[in-house]
Amino acid sequence: MQYSKNILDTARQTPLIKLNKVVAEISGAVFAKVENFNLVNFAKDRMILKMVEEAESNGNLKPGGTIIDGTLQDIGLGLALAANVKGYQLICIISDTQPKEKTDILRAIGAKVIVCKTDAEATHPDSCFSISKKLSEEITDSWSVNPMDYLSNRTHYEQSDIEIWEQTKGKITHLVFDINAVEISSGVGQFLKEKNPNIKILGIEIESLKRNATQENEPYSLDGLIQVSEEDALLCSKELTLKEGIVAGKSSGAVLNGVLQLQQQFKPDDVIVVVFND
Repeated sequence: MQYSKNILDTARQTPLIKLNKVVAEISGAVFAKVENFNLVNFAKDRMILKMVEEAESNGNLKPGGTIIDGTLQDIGLGLALAANVKGYQLICIISDTQPKEKTDILRAIGAKVIVCKTDAEATHPDSCFSISKKLSEEITDSWSVNPMDYLSNRTHYEQSDIEIWEQTKGKITHLVFDINAVEISSGVGQFLKEKNPNIKILGIEIESLKRNATQENEPYSLDGLIQVSEEDALLCSKELTLKEGIVAGKSSGAVLNGVLQLQQQFKPDDVIVVVFND
């Protein structure tokens, strides 16, 4: 029988979907790696599970232990599902600017939520940093999440890159993704470059989120960087829903717009893979 041993196993092997109407003017075939098919419709699910697995394997996270998420990143929901399946407690520290609905959802699926003051200095007892540090010192067998300390950001090198290579049977010629999706840009494309140095790795950046990608903060040099306005990104995300039936967010819309800007560069035999992460 073919089945997943638990819900966490479904966080990998996301589909590669051919785009049609929205890329009708582009030569070559355009395929979307739709990462919002993950657990909570988010590309970060890959990173979340890899972090938990690494913490388990190195002994930082023990059976029945407590996960403390004070990152203020949008990973609480994925962590909550992982904690429920694996038998851990989860404490999420979120800022007071987050909507009440988010807090309610986290609590509804079993997480303990502590709200911190966004404008508090790091040394203030009500800051996210101070609360997280205090809890980790007080709670036995606790593990504090810190994505920047882990090689888990290479999950796209170890997982989605391999999936893309296999799904395209090695025919991919271009990979296009949003560089502001940190969980993606820290690993995606590197494996593909190792398999075929001629593959073009193209970054998309929403102008309002500009962060000046350089070789120092990327694992390799991008072959191109395209700027997209927030307005165009939102318009393209709507087009994806209306014409392709893919419910997508602003980041995915930006990637589509970037590909459309580059359409004159593509050839009929090109296989272009775009990463939709929201």
